[in-house]
Amino acid sequence: MTESHEIVLTGCTPTPLASYLKGLGVLRILSNCDPAIKAAWVGENMHLTSKKPIEILVGYLLDDYAPTPVLAPWNGGSGFYQNDNRSSLQEILKSSTSRLSAFRSSLDAAERALEGLQRESSPKNEAKTKLLNRLRSLLPDDALEWFDASILLAGEKEKFPPMLGTGGNDGRLDFTNNFMQRLLDLIDAESGKAKPKSADLLDLALFAEPAPGLAKQAIGQFNPGQVGGPNATTGYETKGAINPWDFVLMIEGSLPFAAAAVRRNEQSGEGILSYPFTVHTVSAGSGNLGVDDATTSRGELWMPLWSNPASYMEIRALLSEGRVALGTRPTKDALDFVRAVHRLGGYRGIDRFQRYGLLMRSGKAYLATPLERVQITTDPQSGWIDELEHNGWLTKFRSFSQGKNTAGRLTELRHRLDNTMFFMAQRKPNPDQTQSLLILLGEIQSALSRSVKAHDNVPPVPQLSAKWVQEANDKGPEFRIARALAGLRGIGEQALPLRSQLFPIHHANHNEWLVKACKSEKHKKDPACRIRVQVFAQQDLVSTLIELLRMRLSLPARLDFKDKPLNSNAGISLIDLMGFLDSDWMDTKIAALLPGLALCKIPEDADHKPGDGEIFAAFALCKLALTPTTTLHGLLDLPEKFHFPVAPQVLAKLASGDPIQAEQAIKIAWRRLRSSGLEPAMPYSQLPKSAGIEPRRLAAALLIPLKFGATRTLAEAILNENEGREPELLHPIASH
Repeated sequence: MTESHEIVLTGCTPTPLASYLKGLGVLRILSNCDPAIKAAWVGENMHLTSKKPIEILVGYLLDDYAPTPVLAPWNGGSGFYQNDNRSSLQEILKSSTSRLSAFRSSLDAAERALEGLQRESSPKNEAKTKLLNRLRSLLPDDALEWFDASILLAGEKEKFPPMLGTGGNDGRLDFTNNFMQRLLDLIDAESGKAKPKSADLLDLALFAEPAPGLAKQAIGQFNPGQVGGPNATTGYETKGAINPWDFVLMIEGSLPFAAAAVRRNEQSGEGILSYPFTVHTVSAGSGNLGVDDATTSRGELWMPLWSNPASYMEIRALLSEGRVALGTRPTKDALDFVRAVHRLGGYRGIDRFQRYGLLMRSGKAYLATPLERVQITTDPQSGWIDELEHNGWLTKFRSFSQGKNTAGRLTELRHRLDNTMFFMAQRKPNPDQTQSLLILLGEIQSALSRSVKAHDNVPPVPQLSAKWVQEANDKGPEFRIARALAGLRGIGEQALPLRSQLFPIHHANHNEWLVKACKSEKHKKDPACRIRVQVFAQQDLVSTLIELLRMRLSLPARLDFKDKPLNSNAGISLIDLMGFLDSDWMDTKIAALLPGLALCKIPEDADHKPGDGEIFAAFALCKLALTPTTTLHGLLDLPEKFHFPVAPQVLAKLASGDPIQAEQAIKIAWRRLRSSGLEPAMPYSQLPKSAGIEPRRLAAALLIPLKFGATRTLAEAILNENEGREPELLHPIASH
């Protein structure tokens, strides 16, 4: 059995982009020497596995490597036009070595394509497109790989894959002319032998061994650290210095990436550029990105890293097909991309991606800026975030918030959402992180609700599943209180979810803004379109809860509800109630959580136990006076026709904040219970005081749903065993 040789290329690392492409270039070239050679990214280096020793492989690169014809007759500066540097091109044309024969043939074909054209400058617009089509038909196969990596002919106008600038150049730097110059730094054009310094420079390129003789030339966008400029060395400014092998191998490594025309959809007749692992920039997930970078960037490159050895043909197939889909649609930007690859739990053997942004830096120059290393999990945990795609909400919101005339508040919220989702797509979030996302979604819903323009372009945030509630549960009292409030609903089939009170959305259809829904034929007779149910957030939580309760108590008569709409799928225990009544220390968090949780489907409580805690008699009387009739039927042995009408005066008196009015509220509650056949345990002459509870806080607490067991405990403590007698059998109570 032939021995395998393990070779560590310490000079080939995932960053910068030039070094990553250099590694691919080495693998591509050496596969001609050893078809069985394989490569993997281990740690920060490329590792080769070959049947041939390193000496044979290095010798092949020095003495036998035949460069791929890399030329760009469509570009100024390429060596084909009047004011270009033509020396390297002419030297290759005059050479006789077989190593450059394919290059010579391709240069000859380019000259034939240029026949009849003026050579003062490169062609523009239609003339350029015509030249490109002619070149595509005349160039030999050896040159087409470069052509297809740098130019895409689709529709009426050519497109440029962003990795290679605008068709093989970066501003005034033409990659192809530079490539020819660097080749001739390494290879003698007459003999085809490696020049004396070539071996040392190759050791530097492959193994980071020190070597003299770096060229004072530009490398373009591929290596930000070698572009030169101010503060690049001692003194004020310097030109970039590169190893010719780095540039040559880098260009060779760019060739496996092939562009392709895809159609956005069947209705679109124009092809759009699809390039392997290339998406639009999102200013999320990295501290190197600012909000404005997304608008000026040429895009992002996500370079795959694999730890299991793979051949060049396997990598080439991966890159040529490397178009990641998010569900049924192709990924468009970095957020789509990171969600897609983590949803798959790995992608085609790739376990990491090095993310690059083609960002405008150093004036108007674009640099392939390393952003971050993204590890792909094999056990994705955040698929429930995809619920934001329902009804196209996420795509529509992100698109709308990028508009030129969009309010800055929405742009800022989008940036925060992108960052949060970018983070959560890669790992299972903890409850605090999920709560942060829910709070943010509540802020977004509020901002959208205030924008008439947004109503025409973005639907409300879709209703989110109970999974969100489960993931956000930090087992704290603030969460439990906010969850109970968020679960408030209507009566039977008559919908009145809390979200329709917090936001101007249709109470029966959370996917429609109220004004827009009420303009439709479907809803024009809907009572909700005539009766306002939304309550605008007040300065503090207590005031907001009081207004929500006031509105809910008014709706049975106005919307013909058969009962008080104060039930919820979730409730709180007596200990949580005591904490809320005691002070305002939980208010800020409850207020922040409530809008986001109101967007969710609140699951049914599995635990109905009351929990430990004292019972404030004053609160118990007022709470029972506002308890829905259906709940009382479940608690007490009541006549079938028992009905317990609304007592809005209780809320009004408490909401005044006046202690004297609060005492009157307690009296009204006592009388309402007794007149309905529910006999309070304490006599009217011994009514309880508010026990130091601030009246408005007590009023706000009346909205918070309790666990069934907690309500039962209140009833057992406050009512006599003779509750449920017919009202007419009670002694009349004098009015006070």
